[in-house]
Amino acid sequence: MNTVVHMQGFKRAVVERQAPAMQLGVDQVLIICSLFLLVIGIVMVASASMGIADRQLGDPLQFVRRHTMYVGLGVLLAIMMQRIRLVHWEKSGATMVLFALFLLGIVLIPGLGRTVNGATRWLDLGVIGLQVSEPARLLLLVYLAGYLVRRGDEVRQSFQGFLKPMFLLGLACILILVEPDFGSAVVLLLTALGMMYLAGVRLWQFASLLLCASSVFAMLAVSSPYRLQRLTAFLDPWSDPFNTGFQLTQSLIAFGSGGWTGVGLGRSVQKLFYLPEAHNDFLFAILAEELGLIGVVLVLCLFGILVWRALVIAAQAERAGHLFAAYLAYGLALWFAIQSMINIGVNMGVLPTKGLTLPLVSAGGSSMLVMCAAIGLLLRINLETTLAHEQALRGDKQELKRLQPKKSKRGGS
Repeated sequence: MNTVVHMQGFKRAVVERQAPAMQLGVDQVLIICSLFLLVIGIVMVASASMGIADRQLGDPLQFVRRHTMYVGLGVLLAIMMQRIRLVHWEKSGATMVLFALFLLGIVLIPGLGRTVNGATRWLDLGVIGLQVSEPARLLLLVYLAGYLVRRGDEVRQSFQGFLKPMFLLGLACILILVEPDFGSAVVLLLTALGMMYLAGVRLWQFASLLLCASSVFAMLAVSSPYRLQRLTAFLDPWSDPFNTGFQLTQSLIAFGSGGWTGVGLGRSVQKLFYLPEAHNDFLFAILAEELGLIGVVLVLCLFGILVWRALVIAAQAERAGHLFAAYLAYGLALWFAIQSMINIGVNMGVLPTKGLTLPLVSAGGSSMLVMCAAIGLLLRINLETTLAHEQALRGDKQELKRLQPKKSKRGGS
């Protein structure tokens, strides 16, 4: 009996040592990493936007004030999301997908959606403008996580069950492409396919749908003169460096100018007159120019840590049997990884130009709010998993006390 007690105590100690560095269910590493990215974003947006804000608006701090406001709202939103129980999200899957499709459809109605640079992606909500594809992607991932729990066996065992959620996701991608927003559609589809693969979908089903989706996106890319122009500019930007290849060539010049340590914070030349959208889509290029390879590696490490922590949270939830939380955390980890890789790849000239922000760093109000909400969801998943773990440990302690042999009472002399 004592041997059993000691073995159970040893297992409990091993589990406690394997638990990450958390206090009261708070993943400190995830929080610190996210805050570092937010601070770097504020500093770099200030550096990259002062010149253009002064020329266009006569106020060099206009863009950074707006960005800082969204960061503050995003932090508050993350705190709110961390307080909402996951069961409410899981039960609201059908409502989530309908609201996401509603947002993606209403923005295309003439007079309701706002068009900027030929793309109709925004809804005017008075004080702010909402880029509808950002919250729609989050809502669709919440729906998919719930669907994989409810219909997991059907999705894994039959091709029809696999296609059902892909129909709704495909409809959402079509609405996003009509805006047009090719990058957001790619991120949504790749993230959804990754979630389904991790949920145990058969490899041949996954591969066949991935091949079909790739073929469709390839045809869409070459069928539109706008997208084809971007694709050809990516393949050889120096063939037309003052027209179709202008953004990419200026971004590459920024990277080349940065060297090992950069030209110094605030001393970028490319942000002044050459690189368009320096504080949005191409902020990473300005960071590379001003902070050099050291700054680039730092940001890459921070994103790597963020994605790693999200995957750890997902794995812990899966081991605890919380499948909805696990699938959702896997989806959020994939989303952060895919979008950050695409943005960095575009800035470095290894991917065609896409209108995607660098999560938690680039200027962009809708993206900032949604990404902060995603961090809040990850913190909530971690909290509920940790609380369940602590309850299990308390149950083990009670069981150990029950199994311990009772001391025999000895009579007095």
